[in-house]
Amino acid sequence: MKIHFIGIGGISMSGLAHVCINLGYEVSGSDKSMSPILQKLINEGATIYIGHDESQLNEDIDLVVYTAAVKEDNPELAKARRLKLNIIDRAQFLGDIMKKYENSIAISGTHGKTTTTSMTTVVFNANDEDPTVLVGGNLSVIDGNVRIGNSEVFITEACEYVDSFLKFYPKIAIILNVEEDHLDYFSGLEQIEASFAKFASQVKPDGFVIANGDDENILKALKDVDKTKIYFGRNKNCQAIIHDEVYNSSGYATFSLSMDDKFIGRFTLKVPGKHNVLNATAAILSAYVSKLPLDAIKTGIESYTGVGRRFEYKGEVNGIKVYDDYAHHPTEVAATLSAAKMIKHHLLYTIFQPHTYTRTKELLDRFAVSFNDSDVVIISDIYASRENDPGNIHSKDLVEAIKKSGKDALYIGSLDEVQNYLGSVLEPEDIVFTIGAGDVYTLGESLLHKTNS
Repeated sequence: MKIHFIGIGGISMSGLAHVCINLGYEVSGSDKSMSPILQKLINEGATIYIGHDESQLNEDIDLVVYTAAVKEDNPELAKARRLKLNIIDRAQFLGDIMKKYENSIAISGTHGKTTTTSMTTVVFNANDEDPTVLVGGNLSVIDGNVRIGNSEVFITEACEYVDSFLKFYPKIAIILNVEEDHLDYFSGLEQIEASFAKFASQVKPDGFVIANGDDENILKALKDVDKTKIYFGRNKNCQAIIHDEVYNSSGYATFSLSMDDKFIGRFTLKVPGKHNVLNATAAILSAYVSKLPLDAIKTGIESYTGVGRRFEYKGEVNGIKVYDDYAHHPTEVAATLSAAKMIKHHLLYTIFQPHTYTRTKELLDRFAVSFNDSDVVIISDIYASRENDPGNIHSKDLVEAIKKSGKDALYIGSLDEVQNYLGSVLEPEDIVFTIGAGDVYTLGESLLHKTNS
């Protein structure tokens, strides 16, 4: 069987391509530019095309898979429709693959999906469960974003954008948080809550919904969902309660977890922040209801040290530490900086690259108050991603909103200009955090390279 992926270089699409190669399918695909992800697929036998052209797709293709980012006028998709080939979107294809696994675990939420998926993977690996994994980041223990296992366990992220996760029917659904986001698709919070409710209702009859009971939007969304629900959090009304938290000088937590008045265990993390306690708890509970032994769960969660672009330590030069984080929602930004503040430092510099015009405009007021834990805030130009500039929002608007909230901020448009500025002001024991879902991470890498050279 021949499968062609349009947009094969994406983190999820490339993972699916790896799964298909492992299953013995002949895989081809196209993307706009070469990357290490594509080179890895080539090394495994995939045929990769750079750029999109209808000549790359022929009648002998059995199935065409495309992402939500692919527009209808894409020449390959248009030709596939003319030829009446079998066409399926990425989410449906992933959902169909998940059906082959008895214990499928889908991790959802407005934020925290990649971290929690990675934590869950490490926990199941600690018990030699041999899971198949698709994760939205580079996880060192699986040497990338995909792992092909040989068991009934399948672990994946479940994204709500364009209702993609409604094509999944997992045994375990994790819901970390529900907030306003992707407002270029959703009309507002009410529609988002309805979408998460439907996702939870699609859990298998013998399955579990593991959800953050501290999140009022989740409680409202799941109120009428008739599934076995396990709420976790610091709220005493939750079934699984986090208690006795302490943090060391790096911001790493040690905490206890009890469920239905039964003490489960005490766990120590090697990643910072209060938000990671919640992420870790969700991962622990998914393993607990899967009947993994507690010693393996404890060993796994305590061995987790992070995933690419999530509070990632990039390096140190001249006494200046550089970190990077994928945060692109106000709550994520605030959580990242809250954790960053726990690290011993002189000044904390935050370089934030807003992601998409829609998100920046719709969540402007919330972004304005999410930088309070940073000493210096620099806002670069908006990363457009899938959008065109509507002309009604600019990074300067965010800078003004931050200033009105009582916090100073600078607008420096290009990353090159930001690098030049930082080179003139940074001192030993300062911390630099590059934050955003675009290419802001390249700034930290350039800063380290230039300073070292």
